[in-house]
Amino acid sequence: MDFSIENVSFLLALLLLIGVLFAKFSSSLGVPSLVLFIAVGMILNSYFFFDNAHITQFIGTIALIIILFEGGLQTKWSDIKSVYKPALSLATIGVVVTTLSIGVAAKYILDLTWLEGMLFGAIVGSTDAAAVFSVLGNKNIKPKISATLEAESGSNDPMAIFLTVAFLQLLQFPDSNPINLILNFFWQMGMGAVFGILFGLASVWIINRINLDSSGLYPVLSVSLAILTYSLTTIAGASGLLAVYVMAILVGNGELTYRQSIIRFNEGFAWMFQIVMFILLGLLVFPQHLPGIALQGIILSVLLIFVARPLGVYISLAFGKSFNMKEKFFISWSGLKGAVPIVLATFPMVAGIENSEIIFNVVFFVVLLSALVQGATITPLANYLKLAGKDRPPLAHTIELVSIGKTNNEMIEVHINDEAFITGKAIKEIELPEKTLISAVIRENDLITPTGDTIIKADDTLYVLASKSQRKHIHQLLNAKKDPEETGEGFVKKDESPGLAEQSDGIKEDCQDECSGSSEAGIESTEDSPELGEVHENPLHSEPESNSSSTKKDL
Repeated sequence: MDFSIENVSFLLALLLLIGVLFAKFSSSLGVPSLVLFIAVGMILNSYFFFDNAHITQFIGTIALIIILFEGGLQTKWSDIKSVYKPALSLATIGVVVTTLSIGVAAKYILDLTWLEGMLFGAIVGSTDAAAVFSVLGNKNIKPKISATLEAESGSNDPMAIFLTVAFLQLLQFPDSNPINLILNFFWQMGMGAVFGILFGLASVWIINRINLDSSGLYPVLSVSLAILTYSLTTIAGASGLLAVYVMAILVGNGELTYRQSIIRFNEGFAWMFQIVMFILLGLLVFPQHLPGIALQGIILSVLLIFVARPLGVYISLAFGKSFNMKEKFFISWSGLKGAVPIVLATFPMVAGIENSEIIFNVVFFVVLLSALVQGATITPLANYLKLAGKDRPPLAHTIELVSIGKTNNEMIEVHINDEAFITGKAIKEIELPEKTLISAVIRENDLITPTGDTIIKADDTLYVLASKSQRKHIHQLLNAKKDPEETGEGFVKKDESPGLAEQSDGIKEDCQDECSGSSEAGIESTEDSPELGEVHENPLHSEPESNSSSTKKDL
């Protein structure tokens, strides 16, 4: 093949197009998309030679940063705070038990040394965040189980990487002090979490206050902050991937401007890197080398799925009563493998370990069989065990208001909880701050244009147009748990006061000079979608209803 710019760009575009189409049709075909991506890579392997493990490792590391960042952004702290203990147990004790058990099997089945066997175990010992997020994305699995699996997959990658690097170090430097490795583990995990918290808080502060001229720069800023978090944490000798995941959870759960743009950009970015990673795996696998180790690869894959992973799950969850036997079995079955083993399998190749090619080829079988056997059967198993409801449909409504120029106003998302004092109150009874307007309400499957008589209910999501400086106050005001008359805040009216229309006029008058002609507004609606989407905070300019807007169907 002639590697001219034209040919390479055409090939890249073709691969991404094929990947997108495969991702769309994989669920209807009953085959996980990563299997199709791998198949594309193996087909391309017949046309040009590629065996550069260094490039694969570099691209893979960036891919893991983006995938973990995207997964963390969409992880709700309210979901995982009740399951963080079992999730951490699975991410540590579970990974160690799985590594040791499958490592012993690999030592005898592949005729490796003990350290090489443990190295193989470390490579395949963790679950994969990209695979788990992808498979569970629209499955209505019990919240406790899905939250545990997502938290485990996001936090166990650092453990697998540490074990892989540790066994590589022992292989290359047999005189290494194991005590130093243990101390290094606690440093990496502990400081990785600390750096993640610090960078997460700093990232929310930066994104909300930087006030960039173009809204399109905010997603780019978020990616740069994620990569910066990984880089500086790794330079400090701590776990960069753990820091990225913790940082992403804080960013995703913070009061964030341009949340929708940031999440959508990173979701697409993560998909692109998944496509690239699995195609690279197919490129690095030479089909003519597979028959010789096919039987060993299949045996180890079966042992990992049916013995090593369940052993790790049952031991790590043995000390609590959070899960019954059915739930533990489902968690053990959901130990999907994907991009992480691919990246880790390049470590021995880069280090020049003697049996690195054998290890890589067996990892291929592990990932492939995990996708075919576990990925394709998770939904039927969940239904059989009665752990799932109907699949979660796509977002019913997404409102995105984007400012072209700078403005001091923004659209604030406020989710009304069950204990909020304003539940059951009409909007005209709520005394909002000056120049503040409740501009839309999402309730169940309906997008409501509010009037003064609209009653606020629990679980409503309100869009509040207000000054940026009012963001925190608006959240506290609308979710106050007791009668504010007792505290002097007084935001529920008893007497007549200016209604919603007057508030609206005030907003428009205030915003006309500052923002006129400076915004684009869009409402996206997906048909047959009973679930609600999220509303996100974005700088907004107030326009008359005749302002240009578009209604799109989210395919």
